[in-house]
Amino acid sequence: MPFPMERLHKLITILREAKAFLALDGNDFSWSSWRDQNQAISEIDSIITELENGSVPDIRVLFAPTGPIQEISLSSGWGHEFIELAERFDKEYEIVKNQS
Repeated sequence: MPFPMERLHKLITILREAKAFLALDGNDFSWSSWRDQNQAISEIDSIITELENGSVPDIRVLFAPTGPIQEISLSSGWGHEFIELAERFDKEYEIVKNQS
């Protein structure tokens, strides 16, 4: 059964919001698994492309506690915003995975 595009679009929106935070000047990538901003944005872009093509990779680690986005958010001053994004991501990802 294919994933409902409405749900995939919600995940894509969350990833685009995360990408906007990752693109902020002055982010500290030293505690993340990404070496720099370009690598982070490139990975998010490739995940968005997969979702747009109807595939849902296992991307939970990105929004997990001590995952790469949280590490950057905490060291870069947008930790509270990350928590809100992570809560939305967890909800939408769970719905999508339960429909597979």
